[in-house]
Amino acid sequence: MTRYPFVQWIKPYIFFLFFLPLSGIAQFGQTSQVSLQLVSETTTLQPGQTHWLALHMRIGGGWHTYWRNPGDTGLETSIDWQLPAGISAGEMRWPVPEVIAEPPLYTFGYHGSLYYLIPLTVAENYQGADKISIKAEVNWLECKEVCLPGSQVIELGLTVSAQQAQADAQWQETFAAARSMLPLEESEWQISARYNGDRLQIEALPPEWFSSELTGLQFYPYQTMLVKYADQQTLSRSGKSYLLSVTLDANRTETPSRIEGVLVAEPGWRGEGSEKGLQINIPLTQGQIRQGTANGPASIWLALLFSFLGGIILNLMPCVLPVLSIKILGFVQQAHEEKTKAWHHGALFTGGVLASFWILAGTLLILRAGGEQLGWGFQLQSPLFLIFLSVFMLLFGLSMFGVFEIGTSLTTVANKTQGASGLFGSFISGVTATVVATPCTAPFMGSALGFALTQPAWISMTIFTFLGLGMAAPYVLLSSIPALLKFVPRPGRWMESLKQFMGFLLVATVIWLLWVLGLQAGSNVVIFIMLILLLVSVGGWIYGRWGHLAMPPKTRVIATIIAAVFILAPTVYGLTNWKTFAADVNLGGVTKAEGMAWENFDEEKIQAARAAGRAVFVDFTAAWCLSCQVNEKVAFGNAEVQQAFHDKNILPLKADWTSRDEKITRALAAFGRNSVPLYVYYPAKTGSEPVILPEIISPGIVLEALK
Repeated sequence: MTRYPFVQWIKPYIFFLFFLPLSGIAQFGQTSQVSLQLVSETTTLQPGQTHWLALHMRIGGGWHTYWRNPGDTGLETSIDWQLPAGISAGEMRWPVPEVIAEPPLYTFGYHGSLYYLIPLTVAENYQGADKISIKAEVNWLECKEVCLPGSQVIELGLTVSAQQAQADAQWQETFAAARSMLPLEESEWQISARYNGDRLQIEALPPEWFSSELTGLQFYPYQTMLVKYADQQTLSRSGKSYLLSVTLDANRTETPSRIEGVLVAEPGWRGEGSEKGLQINIPLTQGQIRQGTANGPASIWLALLFSFLGGIILNLMPCVLPVLSIKILGFVQQAHEEKTKAWHHGALFTGGVLASFWILAGTLLILRAGGEQLGWGFQLQSPLFLIFLSVFMLLFGLSMFGVFEIGTSLTTVANKTQGASGLFGSFISGVTATVVATPCTAPFMGSALGFALTQPAWISMTIFTFLGLGMAAPYVLLSSIPALLKFVPRPGRWMESLKQFMGFLLVATVIWLLWVLGLQAGSNVVIFIMLILLLVSVGGWIYGRWGHLAMPPKTRVIATIIAAVFILAPTVYGLTNWKTFAADVNLGGVTKAEGMAWENFDEEKIQAARAAGRAVFVDFTAAWCLSCQVNEKVAFGNAEVQQAFHDKNILPLKADWTSRDEKITRALAAFGRNSVPLYVYYPAKTGSEPVILPEIISPGIVLEALK
């Protein structure tokens, strides 16, 4: 597309000359898709103070309006104020825009709902009326197939009072959300810019504490005709720095000495879930363009290694052992089968693990792309999933007790193959192991998962694949090298006793799931689901008593139908009606646990304590994370650790992630994590960096960190 310098100057007139007649024709069948509302953050205004207003613009029907720099075409939204004497409005704050691509034109603007924030200052010597009216004329251009100029006068009545202004409760969340969409005005990032010919390069050096990975970095300039909007901006790395290469507009009249604008990137400039925009106003110098490399290959390979090692260690976590112990029984049986049969079982187990990781990871990425603040193990924050998993694990446990058999019994020594049902059982074992493994975060996993969720989808899925391969690696090794299976003991009657003992471990898992459910939804729901599980147990007993092969065909069919009714009907009823019995559960407040008075996590508490010279220890945990529970019992239940906390006057904060909490999710992301456990110690010394402890802790590790 050819652009000329004078086009920028006459662009507003082109719009009114060309689009105004067109919009007049369109108005016969098209009305404005924009509605406006003006709201105040406080119930009153106080002389000598600055307060905040928000202009809420709702844009419907797929139409869009424009940012302060519209891009190749368009007109920015403007506000003309009509204010009483003694009251003044400051510059409007613009939310981070989006690119609206309609080749060959590329513009910047907004769809849907957005808020513009405006500071409103009352003079200290204000002498006007107590009851005032704030009026504003808003002008905008809304476009879709055609463009319509819009204008509306909006009004807001307010009171000026000498008393301290109070926040309006109904708008607190609205203003908080609006501020999160504004670009940061200050940051610890070091940003510089240089140009050479038609190339502009912006370099961003992260602060030492920043552990996430920037992706999708884009520059939105305030100056018009500075860059070529249609050209793709490319991101590379040079050491720790991010290098963004942008094409300058060949038709620019001059190259400015400073550039102003907004840098936008995932996951956010303060970590996952933080502000995606960063406002810059920096010198622009002429110089050599630095050469970078692809965005973080070393980090990707390191993340793949960490995820594979974490997957191997995950087999030793308390979440996984109850299910994987069942798989050990399978290897005892397979040890004396055909060599290829053992390999088939290992391959199917790996397939079950990988399929589950792909489904869980894909679901997580889709939900996060939709704006949900979720992390690894997110499914155990859902009561629905806990109920379903409780039913599944109970049925699994009943089959281990021998109430009914799924496929051919592992203890049938004379049977040398398990057939199709045995292979399917290996696949299901892989699925189940993955589902119950996700609450745990093994060593190496935390940083790998945190990195994965900041990357493009294909990199994230690759990292999760390596995590699954690591988890399945020991079983693939055993099943693919027959020489190793000779060390496995021969099957015998002892296997029946061991299998039944494993059933008790599965029942213990059900109890744990119900405990987590109780923390999320209350004790009434637990009792309700226990009744559901009782009926499910009856269904399993009916199937085991009259549905086996020794019974006549007609009896088996009837028993199967009745068993299905006892299992499915209560389960569906429980999944659809559990909210009826749910209670409001407060996980916050001060709790006395492991001999220490933990307080509810809050960023302001950390800042206040450190400002007062007090050290802080934060325990990011969840009830469904068995690794967390073991760590807390072992480390924080230790008398020496408790005494050290007391002697050093350390503030212990517990960030309970049992139920989904976006505040805790963002706090985890600030450390590059999306899973628990995470232990962070803030020393009392001002300016010192927080210390991150390993995922598996002991009293010695905690005491060493406190030094």
